[in-house]
Amino acid sequence: MAAAANPVKSLQEELTCSLCLEYFKDPILITKCAHSFCRACITQHCKDPGTDVRCPHCRKSFQQENLISNRHLANVVEIVKGLNGTGEKQGEESKAEKQQVVLKLFCGDDQEASESWARNPHAGLPPDRSAWENRAKLEISEVSKQIEMAQDAISSSKKASTAMNEFVSQIKGLITEDFCAMKQYLETQERATLLIIEQEQQVAHQKIEETIGQLAAKVNMLTEIKTQLENRLQNNTMEQLSDTSSKREKYIGSPIIINKMMLDAKKISVVTSAVEELKKQLEVLILKKYPAQLPQEPVGLLQERSVCSTSVVSASDNPEPIASSQFSQWAVNVTFDLQRIHHNLEITSENKKVIVSRFPSPYDPTPKRFCVSQVMCSQSFSEGRHYWEVSTKDSGGWAVGVADGNIGRKDQLGRTELSWCVEWTGKNKQLSAWHRNQETRLSEDRPLNVGVFLDLANKQMSFYSLTDKETLLHRFEINILHPVYPAFWLYGLDEEGSLTINHINRN
Repeated sequence: MAAAANPVKSLQEELTCSLCLEYFKDPILITKCAHSFCRACITQHCKDPGTDVRCPHCRKSFQQENLISNRHLANVVEIVKGLNGTGEKQGEESKAEKQQVVLKLFCGDDQEASESWARNPHAGLPPDRSAWENRAKLEISEVSKQIEMAQDAISSSKKASTAMNEFVSQIKGLITEDFCAMKQYLETQERATLLIIEQEQQVAHQKIEETIGQLAAKVNMLTEIKTQLENRLQNNTMEQLSDTSSKREKYIGSPIIINKMMLDAKKISVVTSAVEELKKQLEVLILKKYPAQLPQEPVGLLQERSVCSTSVVSASDNPEPIASSQFSQWAVNVTFDLQRIHHNLEITSENKKVIVSRFPSPYDPTPKRFCVSQVMCSQSFSEGRHYWEVSTKDSGGWAVGVADGNIGRKDQLGRTELSWCVEWTGKNKQLSAWHRNQETRLSEDRPLNVGVFLDLANKQMSFYSLTDKETLLHRFEINILHPVYPAFWLYGLDEEGSLTINHINRN
């Protein structure tokens, strides 16, 4: 029985380059046919004349990109060289172990292939190529799946981005359309409102022109009569002026009556009130219901009226009060009184805001109506503790205080024994306290919010400036015999300003 062939010797033949007949040196694999050659040998072969490059072993055509390094084969060559160098001196046990190493390199975990090649080593190399191809195919399949999943994710993301852009574009279009409609509506209302005012202006102007014409005709006739009288006086004519007697009686004897020509205040007030109400509703719908979604600094028609005077400080220059007042537990709900207000002041916002109006308001006549630009509240106090706050940021000149109900129509706040106040005059930029027509100048800066604490139990009244903290402005010792009312004064009627009673949350 022939001795079993040495598997290492069989490997030597399989690991020999068919071009140089030496062990593979830096072997290169042709992927088209799976044949390997030394890098130098196949490089030299590719330099041969001719455009059609073919495998030296099977003559299958290939390209440069079909050549890859065969590191697996290079490792086997190095191992076989080492095994061959040991010679025949090694024992059968050692050779068997080395043979298992070679089988492991080619067959991996394929036990059937290993046993088959060990029984017949002359059949050539074990089917490592098939095992390698199977593993490579599995890896390629897995990578392909990952690529496919990534491509699907990219495609889904692009579709989602496209859908989002279309949705946002649609929403922006709808919002733009809605705002355009609102703008058109507001422009239409603006034109109609201005037309009403212009019509009233034309009617008033026409009346004025008619009056001027009548007065001019009377002036001409009286001038003519005067000239005739002067001529007769100069000529010493004593005759009766029978021809001018009727005219003289008509023009000389009749008084000159000049009616005050004004716009229809009631109609103008209705128009301005409607505009103010529309602005208020927009503020409620936009600024109060959606404060987080929309800009915090509204512009245009949503802005509050600001005082034209340069002495008015912008609300952004000073912070609104953020601290809860220590007197909030005594907060009272006070509102402006339509019976105790000057006719050039207008009340809005549920009787919480008073505005200097350009046109007289159609208030009913009352003996208590102020002749100066002042207003009182409807609520009165004769005992206990009471607290309220007033926003003064939109007025260039103001006074905040209390007054006895018997204060005169022409009396100014703080200038009588029956009234007390803290006052800011934008013209002089001075903060003062007033009582009995005596001024006490205060060193504090102009407050944008004023708190009033009326402590009748201790016969005191205190004024505070409200920012991030409460600063005492002034304290009066107050002794009353009759109920007192919150009272306010807006400096001058030629400036458009306002005062607002703040809402207070009671502690």
